[in-house]
Amino acid sequence: QRAGSQPLLADLSSLDADSRAMVHQVLGEGEVSIRCAGKTTARVQESVLAGVWRILHVDDEDRVVADLLEVAPYPYVLSVAFEESRPVDTTPGESSAGMANAMPILVEVAEAVSKYAADGSTHSINFSLLPTTAEQLAFIDARLGRGPVDILSRAYGKCQVTSTLTPNTWWVRYYNGMDKLILNSIEVVAVPEVVIAAEEDLRDSATRLQEILAPYWQDEA
Repeated sequence: QRAGSQPLLADLSSLDADSRAMVHQVLGEGEVSIRCAGKTTARVQESVLAGVWRILHVDDEDRVVADLLEVAPYPYVLSVAFEESRPVDTTPGESSAGMANAMPILVEVAEAVSKYAADGSTHSINFSLLPTTAEQLAFIDARLGRGPVDILSRAYGKCQVTSTLTPNTWWVRYYNGMDKLILNSIEVVAVPEVVIAAEEDLRDSATRLQEILAPYWQDEA
């Protein structure tokens, strides 16, 4: 796996239960978990190896219909997070009364989304540094809409990442060890950096996997 290359997939669906349990035992559970509830419905768990993802596609009754192993900086299901996105609503109205600080933020998001679509420029808005109230944040949340993807990362404390219905726009919240919100931001980007495994992480994962598998190969020999 290299930067810019296609994800590498292994379909585990045809394996028996014991074999799939063995894969789970070897790979373990890492720091990032994802739920996708849009057109693509899936549960994703990063393994203890950065960039190695276990992906369970489920049907409407939450039954597993496909069990995949994917090696990639981030799982492909995140690429479809904005399949049903729409432009952010920046029009004033009765609902925007008393939201003087919120409306310019929505305009800033709309401009950032347009710029990202044009040249790939990312943008971040840190609410922790702005004089916004809980009511204004709720108003912004409603205007951006709630998307289908929820991500929880425990890589650096606790971080919750939620897709919106606005193209390439994510809500990112960091919490400290006491579960207190310490950073609250909007990011306009394909995928927030906190979710992405860097290329050096993938190389480290390849080395670690060799070490993890060594005893199994030895037993087999």
